[in-house]
Amino acid sequence: MPAALIRIENLRFRWADDADFCLDIPLLEVHAGERVFLHGPSGSGKSTLLGLLGGVLVPERGRLHLLGSELTQLRPAARDRFRADHVGFLFQLFNLIPYLSVVDNVLLSCRFSARRLARATAAGNSPAAEAHRLLTQLDLDASLHGRQVTRLSVGQQQRVAAARALIGQPEIVIADEPTSALDTERQVAFLELLRDECDRSGSTLLFVSHDRRLAAGFDRQLSLATGGGVSAGGSA
Repeated sequence: MPAALIRIENLRFRWADDADFCLDIPLLEVHAGERVFLHGPSGSGKSTLLGLLGGVLVPERGRLHLLGSELTQLRPAARDRFRADHVGFLFQLFNLIPYLSVVDNVLLSCRFSARRLARATAAGNSPAAEAHRLLTQLDLDASLHGRQVTRLSVGQQQRVAAARALIGQPEIVIADEPTSALDTERQVAFLELLRDECDRSGSTLLFVSHDRRLAAGFDRQLSLATGGGVSAGGSA
């Protein structure tokens, strides 16, 4: 089996004011191209784990390998560059820039990463063309691409945030409860689009939710219990 794209060893993390560890993970591996569904109750450390994988947080102890790089050994600026180049984030609240258009929000990822800019250019002949392609593929009508994001519905904003995470073909796409504001039918439709686009670009997808009904179609389920331990949840 090839080396894991993500490998966590003996990782422990706790917030400064807490006596107990928020996360305590002896070993976790995710391989290239996998679609992993991570679930757990509120307070189990799901968002904290995503922050560690993105290099926003640093563990108290342990090792955190992504794409052959040891994140705990990188300086903050280097972790920021690594995240911009290799990780696409899809947030629960989307974090779109309200005064920018739909396309300009998508292109933000390319402004912060020359690597993703080059990949987007190669994929679509220009970054803007690739942004339009992704938005259309994610079922956002072309008539909306020039509109300010504040004039979109929640479901439409979700698609803009997904296109921003996917542009430039990042090796890892991390989605943190992005469907929580949608009804069940729209959740399922969006997940199908997201998985299809990750398959197309070869991105590894780590999808986090408390709702296990969304796990169908993922290669593997992982459970994060209160206290920060990860256990296998079986194939979806």
